[in-house]
Amino acid sequence: MPLPGPPVPAKLREMLQDYPEHIERLQEALNQAVKDSQEVPLMPFDDAISALEGRLGTFISEARAELVSAQISGDSEAIARAIEKERLMFSASFKRHWLNDEPLYNYFMAIGG
Repeated sequence: MPLPGPPVPAKLREMLQDYPEHIERLQEALNQAVKDSQEVPLMPFDDAISALEGRLGTFISEARAELVSAQISGDSEAIARAIEKERLMFSASFKRHWLNDEPLYNYFMAIGG
């Protein structure tokens, strides 16, 4: 029986609760990290952290692009939403919020990471 995928850190799920597609994309990044670590099993937990950091960086870039688009449109409500989204994505990228997530760490220790 295959293991379930590694859990997205609870703090990230909480922070991104209004963006379920982002949570799904984080899950995909973690699942890929597990798959990659099965092929080259060096440091699976570190690979997962790197995968999360990379995906969160992508979220920041996307939020910045949304902000630019909103600014070009001149829609003040869209600008305000985009500013808040960019702030949230930037805040979520701080590892201190989620690095010590026990279920994620325990998952990788259980698979030998």
